[in-house]
Amino acid sequence: MRYYSTNHNSPLATLREAVVKGLASDRGLYMPENIKRLPEEFFNTIHTKSFTDIATTVAGAFFGEDVIPDELCRIVSDTLQFDCPVKHVSGNIYSLELFHGPTLAFKDVGARFMARLLQYFIRQDGNDDEVNVLVATSGDTGSAVANGFLGVEGIHVYVLYPKGKVSDIQESQFTTLGRNITAIEIDGTFDDCQALVKSAFTDKELNSRMKLTSANSINVARFLPQAFYYFNAYARMKEISAADNLVVCVPSGNFGNITAGLFAHKMGLPIKRFIAANNANDVFCQYLKTGKYMPRPSIQTVANAMDVGDPSNFARILDLYAGDHGKIAGLISGAAYTDSQIRRTMAECHAENGYILDPHGACGFRALSEMLDNDENGIFLETAHPAKFKSTVDKAIGSEVGIPERLAEFMKGKKQKTSMDTSFSSFKSFLMG
Repeated sequence: MRYYSTNHNSPLATLREAVVKGLASDRGLYMPENIKRLPEEFFNTIHTKSFTDIATTVAGAFFGEDVIPDELCRIVSDTLQFDCPVKHVSGNIYSLELFHGPTLAFKDVGARFMARLLQYFIRQDGNDDEVNVLVATSGDTGSAVANGFLGVEGIHVYVLYPKGKVSDIQESQFTTLGRNITAIEIDGTFDDCQALVKSAFTDKELNSRMKLTSANSINVARFLPQAFYYFNAYARMKEISAADNLVVCVPSGNFGNITAGLFAHKMGLPIKRFIAANNANDVFCQYLKTGKYMPRPSIQTVANAMDVGDPSNFARILDLYAGDHGKIAGLISGAAYTDSQIRRTMAECHAENGYILDPHGACGFRALSEMLDNDENGIFLETAHPAKFKSTVDKAIGSEVGIPERLAEFMKGKKQKTSMDTSFSSFKSFLMG
């Protein structure tokens, strides 16, 4: 499989080149030349298959031409060491709980898959050059990538995060690890962090000195495996006879997760439509209404992992549908909620259904509650454990959320971080030094 740039001004790349480079030389995002449609028989029997079996089939369609089958099976098996159950919440609304991995967030799968795939390519190359992974995070990406790559030989990870804009538990998950993980606290927003990462990839001097790649959802090896979730969600809903007229609602920040769902749809997954649930950073919602994409500085909210004012993966969505606003708006609806609406949704859902939402899942649940038709079944992606946002959730529901042992262990570690301003010269000097 060859990969092209969304800016269409860069040479085609192999999977290895796309994974190692992360970003194309023209600053575009890589896209596969073809999206393989899976056979109808696969969907007819999908409910009889395990998450691992489903993911192995999907991974084969994405990466089977470029990775030895036995190795690909091993990577998938090593990645999926936990389940993602479907839970009934209310009426015709269900949640897909994606927080059962090492850092209790949905990004664990993509990060771990990418770490193993990158390691596979490094072994194939047979050289000793260290690969430096740059990742910008608004919360959960940094912890998932840091833990997915922790201790992986030949790889060093730099996590850039906005000062004071991630939860204490999230920060602890990537600042206390040490070893091959370096945390950099940027005095700015997530968009500033993301801009630094993108600038690093196109700086010739820096790239001549260091082998750089990204583990944000701009990297095809990070975002494509997230499609596994959608196939598994359909299978589990089909298992309980609730897969007809299926609507999937995705809490969205940088839009890598919903983009993976759109790829799954292109591969034949019978999802009726999608809803992108946002917080006050509603750039995509405004695009759906007006047909104009107008990025702006992000606003800090209680759903901090979605505090993105210029989502990178919008370029992929636009490319996927050849820039046709009608097609995009016909398949995806948008919803955006204020902090007060998010808090109220968490409180009401807990009181009425006994289900504890995190702030991001609250956006997904509320969107389905308001936008789902009676003949539809809705499933929202519950992307992180509520305890990762303990203070916010506790206040909203009026009781304390228990902290899982895995999270408590992170809180015991000593935070190690380097503070920096938003200038690229500072970041470049740090990397080269």
